[in-house]
Amino acid sequence: MNAASPWRHTTVLLTEAVQALVTQPGGIYVDGTFGRGGHARAILERLAPTGRLVAFDKDPEAVAAAAEISDARLTMRHASFADMAGELAALGLTQVHGILLDLGVSSPQIDDPQRGFSFRFDAPLDMRMDTTRGETAAEFLERAEQREIAEVIRDYGEERFAVPIAKALVARRESGAPVRSTGELSALVARAVKTREPGQDPATRTFQALRIHVNAELEALQQGLKAALGLLAPQGRLVVISFHSLEDRIVKTFIARESRDEVDRRAPFAPARPMRLVALGRVKPDYREVLANPRARSAVLRVAERTEVPA
Repeated sequence: MNAASPWRHTTVLLTEAVQALVTQPGGIYVDGTFGRGGHARAILERLAPTGRLVAFDKDPEAVAAAAEISDARLTMRHASFADMAGELAALGLTQVHGILLDLGVSSPQIDDPQRGFSFRFDAPLDMRMDTTRGETAAEFLERAEQREIAEVIRDYGEERFAVPIAKALVARRESGAPVRSTGELSALVARAVKTREPGQDPATRTFQALRIHVNAELEALQQGLKAALGLLAPQGRLVVISFHSLEDRIVKTFIARESRDEVDRRAPFAPARPMRLVALGRVKPDYREVLANPRARSAVLRVAERTEVPA
């Protein structure tokens, strides 16, 4: 990380993730979310001189941080891991030995007020991981209908006061003063949420929901998991770290579905499609890591291995 940057990041489940991932030191690996390079550096330390690591990140600041690593085995791509199959094909790669996805938002993104991810600072309501493209959270709230806003907050934030929040947002917009900053959004949500969860800011769920929506995080996760399955070599590892129940549910369901033979109900007498993954386990941070890094408390690491591909 750039020494001049005040935004520091502590990598969650670093040792556990890298040990689970790198089983063939001379192989080709993917870090789907480079962030500030914590996992990438640890992967490179475990790789042999013939090994290779391809890293992805949508955030231009993460791409810039990767330039600080002087290692010919690392290739950095400014792209979403959802697009990894095409990006790897452009590099002449069609198969890899391990894929790591560390989901969610990084500490530098949260702690930099100008990114608009946090209600702890008053800043423009942006929330985009890739600041070079796409709609900001403020732009979404300025053009979306009340029903769409409520659905986003309810489905992605699991917020039971989604409708009152959406009504308040639209009423403010119609008054000629749409919400454009994190401080304005936080204050509006605080007035709309009637009961508060102990120890949690009332805006937490709404901010999470808008971030997930603006970055299409769950859609990207589903696309990335599908791409990973097609890219992994036999005995290659899929390692995913998630930070909230919506992400973990998708990962858990995907691994469970691919870890059993599947019968096509439209053709019940046809041979079943053989299982493509073996679930290897689930790991949560121990109390020492949570004490040192409170943001690790909700993390869940899941590991699966690609089965032999039938001839």
